[in-house]
Amino acid sequence: MAFGQIKLSKSFQMDIQHKADRSSGMFFIEEKGETIAEIVYSQTDGQMIIEHTEVDPVLRGKNVGYYLVSRTVEYARENKYTIKPVCVYAKAVIEKHRDMHDVLA
Repeated sequence: MAFGQIKLSKSFQMDIQHKADRSSGMFFIEEKGETIAEIVYSQTDGQMIIEHTEVDPVLRGKNVGYYLVSRTVEYARENKYTIKPVCVYAKAVIEKHRDMHDVLA
């Protein structure tokens, strides 16, 4: 299973997609052309500012938000960015997981 994929059950798997431009981006999950989960960030001078995380109520309780934060952290590491989480959810996830502290701004 590739890192960008979430396996929620034996028969249910989703791909985390990414799109970005020079100043902002998002990791997201689509189903039938609709975004059902997303984490949105802006970026400047080697820093990603996580602004918002949202997960469709149908997916809540399945750790989808955690996987979005985790993928964002991995992307930051790959690109040598730091992260400033202003989103309350993303901040709580990163603070809870010591293995993510290395990317904090």
